[in-house]
Amino acid sequence: MKLKHNLYRQIVAIVLIMFAIIHTNVAVIIPSILTPVYEKTIYSYLANPLDLVKDDINSSDITSGIAYIYIRDTNTYPSNNLREIIDVDIEQILEKIKDNNGKFTLGKKTYYYNTKKESNGKIIAITDDRYIRNMHSDLLSTLFPIIMTTLLLILSVVAWWSRSLAEKIATLKEKVDNLDNDNYTCKKTFKVDDELKVLSDAIDDMKKTLQLQEEYKNQMYQNISHDFKTPLTVMKSYIEAIEDGVEDEKKGLKIIKEEINKLELKVHSLLYLNKLSFIKDMDGYKSDIIDLKPLLTKTVEKFKVTRPDIKWKLDILDKNAKYKGSTDMWEAIIDNILSNFIRYADKEIKVTVLFHKITFYNDGPNIDDTILNDVFTPYKKGIKGKFGLGLSIVKQTLNLLGYTIKVKNERKGISFIIK
Repeated sequence: MKLKHNLYRQIVAIVLIMFAIIHTNVAVIIPSILTPVYEKTIYSYLANPLDLVKDDINSSDITSGIAYIYIRDTNTYPSNNLREIIDVDIEQILEKIKDNNGKFTLGKKTYYYNTKKESNGKIIAITDDRYIRNMHSDLLSTLFPIIMTTLLLILSVVAWWSRSLAEKIATLKEKVDNLDNDNYTCKKTFKVDDELKVLSDAIDDMKKTLQLQEEYKNQMYQNISHDFKTPLTVMKSYIEAIEDGVEDEKKGLKIIKEEINKLELKVHSLLYLNKLSFIKDMDGYKSDIIDLKPLLTKTVEKFKVTRPDIKWKLDILDKNAKYKGSTDMWEAIIDNILSNFIRYADKEIKVTVLFHKITFYNDGPNIDDTILNDVFTPYKKGIKGKFGLGLSIVKQTLNLLGYTIKVKNERKGISFIIK
């Protein structure tokens, strides 16, 4: 609620500032701009009656708002209303009049004059600034009510809009505060399809993503726990069997060693996945370049020992088999793919490098189309049990390096294609 009032007050303050600016324009700037126009009107106003002024400068036909001084030879004849217009001695007035027309200031008042020369003297018409003051007052009194009414209407609209905006923002804050609350359901809807609705939808999508990630994380923990528990259970059973004399020590130790190796591989996989989360925040790996030919040759030779019954074929047809990434990263990629392949291959595994594309092929069983896109998801149910962490490591490492990997069912066997 505090956010709502703060936003409302800020918008009201903006409207009041707008009012102050407009009032300043109307009361100060516009009058100062119009003053020269008013003064031009005054000079014309003073000039027109001069033709009527002859010997009788107090004629009733002459405007009472203007005072006159008639100078003939060395004598001056002021009009009766001179003191009403300007209450100073004539000598002081004459000292200020130097041009045909103009203005001068005495005290805090401004006076305007116009002159007409005659053969034996001249006539001076003088008036004060009440005309300009009246024009300024009329302008302000005319525009001020219109401006006030307009601003009040604007303020009403802005007040309604700001309250609505504050409520929407409060709803968005409520959604953000409950991102981790699965029991929270927002009952308010955004009817206007604006940026705030887009943000609201984005928060909803973020919550769904976080929920999926949490489910994925929990599933991962469960699967990893089970994956680690199995070799530990086997080792514990064989140790107890050896201690009880039920199992041959040599045979038991061999099986325990095999389970330790399996467990070690799983630990290394987890450590590598954790390492990837740190690597992605660094730029050094992007500048590394590796020649895959010696690494592929070395890795294939290593796996031949594991499955000597398979026909291994390595065709590096590109003259330039250089790829982005470090030796460790590509070793993890190739090792995990081939580790997967030796589990499913029947008689043949083939690796081809051509047109800057790496194709790993084995003649094992096809993968069901329904799970073809899930082979890189950790512990996803596969054709012979579950896919572990290996192919997930492959996918994430290649993504970091800017490469893609695709799984394709062949007429016989499957291919992993890296581009």
